[in-house]
Amino acid sequence: MRYTDAPRRRDELLRRLRSAGYLSAAHAAADLEVSEMTIRRDLHQLAVDGLAVRVTGGARLPDGDGVPFELRSDRFAAQKTSVATTAAGLLPADATVALDSGTTIARLAELLPAGLTVVTHSVPVVTACASRPDLRLIGLGGVYNPATRSFGGPAVRAALQDIVVDLAVLSATAVGPDGVYCSDPYDAETKQALAAAARSVLVAADGSKLAARAPIRFAGLDAVSVLVTDPSAGEDAVRAIRAAGVDVSWAAAA
Repeated sequence: MRYTDAPRRRDELLRRLRSAGYLSAAHAAADLEVSEMTIRRDLHQLAVDGLAVRVTGGARLPDGDGVPFELRSDRFAAQKTSVATTAAGLLPADATVALDSGTTIARLAELLPAGLTVVTHSVPVVTACASRPDLRLIGLGGVYNPATRSFGGPAVRAALQDIVVDLAVLSATAVGPDGVYCSDPYDAETKQALAAAARSVLVAADGSKLAARAPIRFAGLDAVSVLVTDPSAGEDAVRAIRAAGVDVSWAAAA
């Protein structure tokens, strides 16, 4: 089928990209009966919009946007472990802590100090905490999302209205001087509810996230107390985040 209208064509490319995680420009051009240069321009625009990442021969989804949890977990694994270790050391003793659903947070769940009350919608976090008699676990149920291995939706948001959290530890697809971003509107709503339930917010993001882009801002930096990142983060990006009033804690070099 020939797609001559750019908005419809880009919608179709995005649909295919989200289905497969990767899109070949040559194959898409043949399927949609347009030139490969046209597809490259479309993929460039999707990348500008934060909906795709250009790679040789085509494009892939941004981290966290439909990419399987296991694949995201393998990316920057050493940096994520270092960030998780540092974040674990910043958790207040005997506090109620909300843990988000990211791959770095899943690593953090394996390092929690005793005495915490853990509130989470993440299946990997529940799995890590359920066998710990020294932790109190509050699980948030809702609609299951296989890509994030977590629950979300109205049930999660409603439950958080009745829970007071000392600290919410959130993941992000991208962090910039104007806020914290993710790629899924459903996930964004859950992150916002976690932040709203908490007295303070810690964002755990390896250095690659400070150079990344994502389409949905779920929090401004005024909502973030602490960013934990690693030395791979760009100096200019860190300087801008500090200028916004966020305390930056450095994890050890991976």
